[in-house]
Amino acid sequence: MKIAIVYHSKFGHTKVVAECIHAGAAGVEGIDAVLVPTSDLPAHGDHEKDAGWKHLHEATAIIFGCPTFMGTVTADFKQFMDHTGGIWHRQGWRDKLAAGFTNSASLSGDKLHCLDAIMTFACQHSMVWVSQGIFPSGTGDTRINRIGSWTGMMAQSDGDKGPDLTPPV
Repeated sequence: MKIAIVYHSKFGHTKVVAECIHAGAAGVEGIDAVLVPTSDLPAHGDHEKDAGWKHLHEATAIIFGCPTFMGTVTADFKQFMDHTGGIWHRQGWRDKLAAGFTNSASLSGDKLHCLDAIMTFACQHSMVWVSQGIFPSGTGDTRINRIGSWTGMMAQSDGDKGPDLTPPV
């Protein structure tokens, strides 16, 4: 199974999350995981021949991620979404598994709205959305799903600290 993790990271914090997801997936026998930064995906040209786009087309599952910015996806991630119109038209990602993650400096930051935008995008591509399916810790510590999201993975990074310190991994 091939998993592609396509993400945008404005200051590096979301890249840390993407790398953790990649490490976890790659650590499972039989999984070929690849990181695909949106900055590596050319907007124009042959989507079938470009290495980054090819990873997405060949993947069994695509995990989408970006920071929550102004309550939704970043402009760079939205641009990536917009560049998939031809793929959508031919339903090139139909029945692939899809999941999502987001990160923001605040505990909420309207992360759910961001994940909803990513989920809607995946569903428009006729992908099968996979929820997080992990009970929230409810304790405020750094255990998995401490923010309590079912739609996808939410992370919180202290805005005044660099990606080497936050989010906690």
